[in-house]
Parts: sequence; structure tokens; C-alpha cells
Amino acid sequence: MGKRYGAKWIEKGFWFLKSNHIKKTRNFMDAHGAKSVFIGRFVPSAKEIIPFIAGSVKMNKKTFMFWNILGGIGWGFEWVFAGYIFAQSLNLAQLWLSRAGLFFAFLVITAVILYFFKWLIIKKGKQLWLICASLWQSITAAVIDNAHVAQWIRKHPRIISFLKARLDTKQFSGLPLSLFTMAFVYALALFAGIVEDLITFDPIIAADIRIANLAAAFRTDTLTNIVTWITLLGKSQVILGFIAILVILLWLWRLNAYIISLFISVCGSEILTYLGKLAFHRPRPALAVYVEHSYSFPSGHATIAVAFYGFLGYLFMHFVQSWNKKVNILFAAILIIIAIGFSRVYLGEHYISDVWSGYLVGSMWLIIAVSFSEWLRHKKKGDPSIVPARGARPISFLLVLIAIAFYTGFSITYHPPTAPVPIRNIAVVSQGTDVFTNEQRKYTETLIGDKQEPINIIFFAGNDRQLVEALQAGGWILTDRANLPSFTKAVKALLLKIPYPSAPMSPSFWNARMQDMSFAKIPGVNWVKKAHHLQIWRTDLSLKNGNTIYVGSVNANDGFTWGIIPKISPDLDTERELLRQDLDQTGKIESCLKVQLVKPLIGNTLTGDPFFTDGNAYAIGLH
Repeated sequence: MGKRYGAKWIEKGFWFLKSNHIKKTRNFMDAHGAKSVFIGRFVPSAKEIIPFIAGSVKMNKKTFMFWNILGGIGWGFEWVFAGYIFAQSLNLAQLWLSRAGLFFAFLVITAVILYFFKWLIIKKGKQLWLICASLWQSITAAVIDNAHVAQWIRKHPRIISFLKARLDTKQFSGLPLSLFTMAFVYALALFAGIVEDLITFDPIIAADIRIANLAAAFRTDTLTNIVTWITLLGKSQVILGFIAILVILLWLWRLNAYIISLFISVCGSEILTYLGKLAFHRPRPALAVYVEHSYSFPSGHATIAVAFYGFLGYLFMHFVQSWNKKVNILFAAILIIIAIGFSRVYLGEHYISDVWSGYLVGSMWLIIAVSFSEWLRHKKKGDPSIVPARGARPISFLLVLIAIAFYTGFSITYHPPTAPVPIRNIAVVSQGTDVFTNEQRKYTETLIGDKQEPINIIFFAGNDRQLVEALQAGGWILTDRANLPSFTKAVKALLLKIPYPSAPMSPSFWNARMQDMSFAKIPGVNWVKKAHHLQIWRTDLSLKNGNTIYVGSVNANDGFTWGIIPKISPDLDTERELLRQDLDQTGKIESCLKVQLVKPLIGNTLTGDPFFTDGNAYAIGLH
């Protein structure tokens, strides 16, 4: 039909084939050539018309059939793959929320949220802005028209004059300066809040240590190497190299005024960061990968990420005209900033509050620098356009290549000294319950340090091996450590319906530390829904006979809430008794004593599941 009627229908349209639709599809084909037959399979409204257009423009039949068959395979695979993923979605969700996938789910969800907001701003940003502006005008008009407000306005002309001046969009001292000031004050208030939290040891600071311990559990050599390359984007040597190249670029394009703003953003943020480190003297996390000699609060990498890459994003956004490009540049800058901050937490070089405070310090100086740039731009509004230096474009391209080569070379040759493993100082105590030096230590904890289920098992063993062998003899399985390989293995096991009883457990905390080892006992074949769990922490205390003291918490899964969130069985005491019976059968118990550790308790877990216990714990000595 395209070959026979194409020329006529393209001009006039036919039935549902409107001329504007055909024109749009033809432009699509002109832009992408023969491969548009393949790409068009995935484009609504184009895939139905592209074969017609291909015939009307006399496309070679073999070329058309080649790309058409490939497109058909790709389009079919797209829907079959989507169905397959949907069929597995509940099993995957169970794994992600009940096992070590929490960490990776967080990363994926963050990426999806950022992409969604980027898409929303690109597609609907201008419309939302117009709607908000219209609502603001309507609200303003309604308020001004109110009789009482009108009377107040007449009585206070000076205040009204001041407010009008602050909202004037034509002057930099009006609305632009007002918005910059509000943003700066807000960032300053947030920074003051985090400083107060640091001084008073609020929950966010309590969460710092637990998040640092959690991040350490997910490290692998490969991921550490990748994250190290990311963190080097904020390294002082790399930033200085990038700044030097950016200054040359700005000079080539005769944008000298921005050089001053760049130095305001970078130098101001670095000075404030240095003063903050001197003022608070906060030590680095104990589980750092590399040795850093400066103090921890605030994070210099996070500060410079906002101050430099944020300013770089501002420059690019200022000189591109396309709305889509502006939004893409904004989110690219945000992604780099988030990645650098995440790398500092992952590598154990900073706590999460260090990174957050660094972001705020960088934001304050970025606001000052951008304000200065905008003030200069408003001041020179009537000046003629600036002509760049001769050969600015090819020289700029060469400088960008130099920047990339410099960063790559620096990253390859960067080998910082590895941080030493913290030394455990073992103290000798007379009895096992001496480990509970305060009430908090008698309970497991949430991420921010709130009490959860009480400790209900205490072990005395010569070493880890003796404890593991005793539990394995009782039918308990030592679970894998929570990291990328074990998570990948667990996903594969779910997809292929292969049992994986040693799948890693979700993190639990005691004394701000993640469990040192976890065990599972699977009564049936369903290793996801039905399992008994035991989490154990190694203490820094031992008895006079040399046995190390371990504390633990035993519970069980009892199905799922909403099909995806693991539900904890409420009866903790039964799980405690079952564990003791398992160990009794091994003959490895040397002593067993039930102690009243806490008062009888009814409570709720972090996810709201109820639990009850008589407050007793077994103190079990192994031989």
C-alpha cells in the first residue's frame, strides 16, 4: 500500500492515517535511516506507519526485511521478558525485603526516583510552573482584594513598598536575591541542626556508627575499586586539575567573571570545611578502607562535590537553550554529587552525617557564588555579546581530553595506604552477664539505636570454630555474609527455584554493631518463608577459663505481611527453647543456666510485628 498509494496518502491522509502522523513518521525515518524500521517497533504511533512509509520511499526490500525481522524479535522479547519478570516479582520482592537486598534495593530505588523526577520535570516541568504561577497570582489577587488586607496595606505603605521591591522580577535585588537569601538561610539552618545533633548525640549521630558498620559488610574488592574511582572525583589533586582546566576554558570563551564565582564557591567551602574539622575534631570511622589523616566532620569530598560540580552544572545549564538539556545537566550534577558522597560512606572514610554536613557547606557557598554571577549578569545586561578567543572550540575539546586523561592516569596510579584492622582488646570478667554494662546492651537495636527484641542467648566458647561446629551439629546452617556475590546467588536461586538455605540474613544491630555471624534452620523446603534465625555478636570479653562471650537473638519467620515483608513469629521464648533442645542433642553443652535478663516484655519490631517474652536468656557453655 505504501508503494502504490504512498505519495497520495502522505499528502492528503487516509482514514486513521492522518497527514501529520505520516509526516512525523517520515521525519523519524529521515533521522534514523534504515534502522528506524527496528527502532520504530518500540515507538507508539510510529511502528504502525513505518512499513507504509518504507514502501512509499521505495526502501530496498531486503534492507527492510532485515531490520523488520530484528525489530519483531526485539519487540516480542520485550513483552515476553516483561511477563517473565512480572511472574517472578513477588519472589524477588520477598528476597529484597527479607534478605541482604535492602542495601541494593535502596540504590535501585534512589536511581528510579531520580529518573522519575527527571522525566517529570522534562515532560511536565513548564506546565507545572505555569500552574503554580497562576495559582500564586490567583491567591495574591484574592488576598489583596480582601477588605481587611486592603485596609492594612493602606496603613503600612513602607512595608508594602519593601515587599514589592523584594518580589521585583526585573531587578536582581528583588525576587532573585530574595530566593537566594531564603535558600542560603535554609541551608545554614540545616547545617546548624546537624552541628547540634553532633554535639548532643541525637539519633542521626547514633545511626552513623551502625550505617558505617553496615556499609563495611557489603564491601567487595571489585566494588571497592569501582567506588574508589568515584571518590577520586572529589580528591583535592583531581579537583585542582579540573579547576585549572576550567579556568583556561572560561578565559578562552571570555567568561572571566565566572572565574571569580568559581573561586568563591570552591575556596569558601574549603575554608569552612577546614575550620569545621578543627572545631569538632571528630575521628574517622573505625572500619575505613584507606588511611585519611584529617578529621571527619564535615566531609571535604562532599563539600567540594557540591561546590565544584554544582557550579559546573550551573555553568552548563546557563549556556544551553534546550529545556531538556538543562534538566539532564541538573540531574547529571546531582548524580555525581550523590555518588561521591555515597563513596565516602561505603569506603568508611566518613559517617553519613559528615557527608550531609558537607553537602550543606558546599550548598551555602554555591548559593553565594551563583548569586554573585547572577548579580554580574544583571549588571552587564546591556553589554554586547562576548566573542570567544580564536580557536576556542578545538582547544576546548583538547582540554577536555586532557582532563579525562589526567583523571584516568591519577586513578590508575593512586594507591593509598590501607587502614589497619582495629585491634580487639579482650577484657576478662568473672561471669557472662558482665557484658551487659547498661540496660541498652540487653537489647538488639534499630538503625538509630532504639531497643528491639531482647538478647535471649549467651554463649561461652573457646573460639568461633567451636561455636559454629556446635550449632551445625544441632542442625543450624551458617549463612553467607551479606555482599554482592551472595545476593546475586540468592536472586539466581529464587529465579531458578533452587534451595539456598544459607542465604544471607538482613542486618541486625547490637551495641551499634552488625551481627558477626548468622545461622538459619529450615524446617521444610521453603527457605524464604519458613525459617528459624539466630544472629550472634562476638564481644570483647572472656571468662577466666579463656572462653569468649557471645550474645545472640533467636527468632523465626512466620510468613509475610502483604506478601513481601517478612513477619516475625511473636513467641520468642519458644524459639529460645527449641535452640537449647537442638544443642542438648549434640552433647556439646558443658553448662546451661537460665537467667532473668530483662522483665517480661510485650513489644513490637521495627516493622510493627508484635512479640512477647518472659525476659529470660540461656547462658550456655560449650566444650
